[in-house]
Amino acid sequence: MKVFKKMDEMQLSINLTSVKFAWVYTVIFLFIWSTYDFIKTGSYNNSLAFFLLISQNLIYICIHFFLNRKMNK
Repeated sequence: MKVFKKMDEMQLSINLTSVKFAWVYTVIFLFIWSTYDFIKTGSYNNSLAFFLLISQNLIYICIHFFLNRKMNK
């Protein structure tokens, strides 16, 4: 019995679009949260939101760069 079936092109497109919108929402939310923390405290020293925002985007950029290089070889 299969738990997951392979997605067709339409399902894959819908899934990727949903992930993109969720990622954009998360980035905007973390940016607003880190800006609020900066205004409230005056620094980014202990801001979890700022750490998540930076680390999430660094991981995205690294994986995007790696996969582009891998696909172009």
